[in-house]
Amino acid sequence: MELQKVIEQAVEGLGYELVDFETSPRARLLRVFIDGPKGVTVDDCAAVSNHLTRLFAVENIDYDRLEVSSPGLDRPLKKAADFARFAGQEAQIRLRQAVNGQRNFTGVLAGVTGGRLKLDCEGAAHEFELDQVDKARLVPKIRF
Repeated sequence: MELQKVIEQAVEGLGYELVDFETSPRARLLRVFIDGPKGVTVDDCAAVSNHLTRLFAVENIDYDRLEVSSPGLDRPLKKAADFARFAGQEAQIRLRQAVNGQRNFTGVLAGVTGGRLKLDCEGAAHEFELDQVDKARLVPKIRF
C-alpha cells in the first residue's frame, strides 16, 4: 500500500486530519502534519507518533526518524475542502502558470465552486482552477 494512504488511514482512524507529509531522500525522515477540529496539542502529536511507530513496524516501513506536528499558523491548503473550510481568511496562492503575468496572489478566500477557487484581492475578485494552484498557505494573523 502507498505510504500516504497508510498514514492517512491511520491518522483519520484516530480522529485527525492528515494535512501533509514529507519524506527526505530515501525516506529516512518522515514528517507528518496533522490537524483536528479544535487544533492539535503536543499530546495529540505524541499519540499519533506512537500509533504510527507501531503501525510502521507491522507494515515493515523502513525509516530512521518520525516527526509529527501541527501544520502551523501558515497552514498549507491542499484540498478543495481546505479552501472551503478556511473561506473568509487571508491566503497566499502561487499558480503553476501566470495569469496576466502574475503567479502570486494574496487575498481573502471566498470559497470553491465547481473546482474553481475564488479569491478577493483588495477589491478585485479572481477565480482559478484548483488544479492550477501550485502552493497555497494561510496568512497568519497574530494579535497582541
